Amino acid sequence: MKSTTRLMASLPEVRRERIYLTGFMGSGKSTIGPILANTIGYDFADIDRTIERTIGKSVNEIFLESGEDRFRSLERELVASLSARPRLVIALGGGTIMDAENFRLIIASGIVVYLKSTPEQIFRRVHRRDDRPMLRDQAGDRLDEDRLRERINHLYRLREPVYAQADFIVLTGDRRVGLTVDEIVRILLPHIE
Repeated sequence: MKSTTRLMASLPEVRRERIYLTGFMGSGKSTIGPILANTIGYDFADIDRTIERTIGKSVNEIFLESGEDRFRSLERELVASLSARPRLVIALGGGTIMDAENFRLIIASGIVVYLKSTPEQIFRRVHRRDDRPMLRDQAGDRLDEDRLRERINHLYRLREPVYAQADFIVLTGDRRVGLTVDEIVRILLPHIE
């Protein structure tokens, strides 16, 4: 499957100011984001890292101590703030765009790029990590591999239709980061220059 694009030939100026990277955890948003930003001369912000720095706790700690609702509230506030900043690449959290308020603001204020991976690729990238709440059960314990696969497949089915509404979809697969960044830049440049 090839990468796809839905970008209009002429984008409203406001949408050219921000590039939102969306996709499942492990899709490469936090890795690709700063490289892409540097390449096109934009600043970079990572939703999860910014919340962690602001609150002084990891995403896992926020979920365990205050709950997902509190985290999503912080996320909405940050998306609203960042959506007003010019020339910015923003790495969204895996669930950020699932919030209806975030979705409307993101779509209205920037170009949305979906970094798409298969559930199996995602599993291979995240199964040894322990820094995401979605990799843990209610008590905060790591999921075993079977339960992790089930969780990834379940979330993937829920999120894929929303991610797929992005302006364009780039397949990250198992290719090198540089090739993915090159493809994104090639697609973006006619729309942001």
